[in-house]
Amino acid sequence: MSKKILVLPGDYIGPEIMAEAVKVLAAVDTQFGLGLELEYGLLGGAAIDETGVPLPDETLERAGAVDAILLGAVGGPKWDNVERHLRPERGLLGIRSKLGLFGNLRPAILYPQLADASSLKPEIVSGLDILIVRELTGGIYFGEPRGIRTLENGEREGYNTYKYSESEVRRIGHLAFELARKRNKKVCSVDKANVLEATVLWREVMEEIAPEYPDVELTHMYVDNASMQLVMRPKQFDVVVTGNMFGDILSDTAAMLTGSIGMLPSASLDKDGRGMYEPCHGTAPDIAGQGKANPLATILSAAMMLRYTLASPEAADAIEAAVSKVLDQGLRTPDIHSEGTQLVGTVEMGEAVVAALAS
Repeated sequence: MSKKILVLPGDYIGPEIMAEAVKVLAAVDTQFGLGLELEYGLLGGAAIDETGVPLPDETLERAGAVDAILLGAVGGPKWDNVERHLRPERGLLGIRSKLGLFGNLRPAILYPQLADASSLKPEIVSGLDILIVRELTGGIYFGEPRGIRTLENGEREGYNTYKYSESEVRRIGHLAFELARKRNKKVCSVDKANVLEATVLWREVMEEIAPEYPDVELTHMYVDNASMQLVMRPKQFDVVVTGNMFGDILSDTAAMLTGSIGMLPSASLDKDGRGMYEPCHGTAPDIAGQGKANPLATILSAAMMLRYTLASPEAADAIEAAVSKVLDQGLRTPDIHSEGTQLVGTVEMGEAVVAALAS
C-alpha cells in the first residue's frame, strides 16, 4: 500500500535542504519497499510569489489528502513588506490550524560527535536528550481579539489575547505523558502560573491528568526558571510540555545546546498521529544558494515522519544511524564545522547520508 507525502520545499534554503531529504527518502524507499509517493506544493513566500497568498487552497486540499507532510522552511526578508495577513508565516500558522496539528515534538539530542560544537561545556551537555512538547494551535498566537488600535489620545496600542481551554491543555498533556512513558517517565510542565491566569488553568489541568499516569513523575516550573535551568542543568529534563509561545522560545534555547539548530527535526501531529514534519531552523537567507545549509535536520525530520506517522520505524532507525555514521566520518557543514573535521556542503552531506544507508 502506497504512502503519500506532500513535499513543501518553502523559501530560501528550503528547496536546497529538501532536495537532500528527498534523496534520502528515495534511498530508504528502495531499501525497505515503503511504497512512498511524493507530490509537491507551495507554502509561504513561494506561494505568495506564485498565487498571491501564503496558503493556497490547492495546498490545503492536498495536505488533507496525504498521509504526511514534509516541509522545508518558510519566510524571509523578501516578504517583510507585504500585508500582515499575507506574510509567509501566516501560511504556516494556517496549515497547522486547519489540519489540527496541535502537538509539536521538538527533540534536543546531542550527538556525541558534536559535543565540542555546543556553546556549553561538554560535561554539561554530553548525553543530552530532551523532548519538548509544545502546544501548537492555541495560546497567544491564535487568541482573539488581537490587533493594533489607536486610542482616544492618539497613541497606538498593540494587543493580543493569551487563552487556553481546558480541552486544549488536556489534549497536549495526555500526549506529553504518553511520550514520557516511552522515555524516562518524567514530565516537566512549564508555565507562568504566578502571573498568568491562563497558565493557572494549565497547571490545574496537568495536575488532574497526572493520576492517570502513576508511573510518570510530574513537576512544574516557571518559564523564566526553565530557561535558566536549560542552560545550567539541561540533563535534568526528559519531556517538557508547555504552551505555544513558551515552547517556541524554549525549544530554540534547547536547540543551541546541541551545537546547531541545523541538526534538529520536529513533528507537528494531529489527534490521529498524522503530521507535518520540518526542521527547527529558519530559511537562512544569508546563505541561500551557496550550498552551505545543513540538510541533516530535514533528513532527521523525514526519519521522524517515518517513525510517528508512516509506521516505518526500521527505516527511521536506518536514517538516524546513517546520520550518526556520517558524523563519525568527520563530515561537517559550516554550522557544525570545527578544527579537525572535514568541511562539506549541502549536497555533499546529503549524498554522504545516502551512501551511509547503502553501506
